[in-house]
Amino acid sequence: MQRLTKQKALELIQNADLIELGKMASARKKELHPKGVTTFVVDRNINYTNICWVDCKFCAFYRHEKDEDAYVLTFNEIDAKIDELLEIGGTQILFQGGVHPKLKIEWYEDLVEHIHQKYPTITIHGFSAIEIDFIAKVSKISVQEVLQRLKAKGLASIPGAGAEILSDKVRDIIAPKKIDSDVWIDIHKKAHKLDIMSTATMMYGTIESDEDIVEHFDMIRKLQDETGGFRAFIMWSFQGENTELLAQIPDMDKPSSNRYLRLLAVARLYLDNIPNIQSSWVTQGPYIGQMALKFGANDLGSTMMEENVVSSAGANFSMAQDEMIHLIRDVGELPCVRNTAYEILERF
Repeated sequence: MQRLTKQKALELIQNADLIELGKMASARKKELHPKGVTTFVVDRNINYTNICWVDCKFCAFYRHEKDEDAYVLTFNEIDAKIDELLEIGGTQILFQGGVHPKLKIEWYEDLVEHIHQKYPTITIHGFSAIEIDFIAKVSKISVQEVLQRLKAKGLASIPGAGAEILSDKVRDIIAPKKIDSDVWIDIHKKAHKLDIMSTATMMYGTIESDEDIVEHFDMIRKLQDETGGFRAFIMWSFQGENTELLAQIPDMDKPSSNRYLRLLAVARLYLDNIPNIQSSWVTQGPYIGQMALKFGANDLGSTMMEENVVSSAGANFSMAQDEMIHLIRDVGELPCVRNTAYEILERF
């Protein structure tokens, strides 16, 4: 099968008939997942701190150290959240914080070791590239050492957060303190080479162009060609409520459902080397989340026991496991619970 070129991807985004695009993405999905299985994971997002110095304009979650509602969770508070997750059969925690200006590698090692030893059945999927980069800086060690030390304590994989759009001219406006695109790529490359798998993400709908989006896809695909370390790709639209960015550009168009499905389908076609594409029902709602299964997605992501970041910016959708199973069956697919590695744990 001939690979999609950047020019062809751009043409599809801008001109393709949406229904035809869905058919193309579905055909590619069927090649990769011929058994008609759609997966999801039972997990919990744990935001260990909301203190962050990066001040992204698109984020409504972060606080500064002296803010009244700033926090760093205690280990006991984290344990209580994991206990609740185990009660519903959860297998994974997604650990993300703000980028705390003072927490060093030893704090993170203690945290990961504590959880790994106390909860051996829980997979720790945690710490974005921006967090890892800053842990290295504040601890005066290399990114490589951060990854090695956290892996030794029990870190299993890292999420793709912080990618937003991998275009520095966009990042310089929406998140000027964040790492550059090539640094994000390099941290994931280093993780992959240490056998720490990761996910790739994209947040669209701010000031990026179609060309920026295609370039983002291309950077992800090139690294996957080199390392094979991305398990999945997750894409969501900018959630603007309560954010500085929307206050600065109040007439910014809210991305439509059509736009989401269009970009998702092109992602499935372009990212031919990434096995799994996740539907973002958290930002799109359950029914567009379900429609995404007809536009290339083969995974509904998490039952999302807890989510604080996009909800603070206005996305308030939630979904119980039973509803997720119903939505998958409703489009003629087989619902299955998976783990972080996309291994099937239970079929329904």
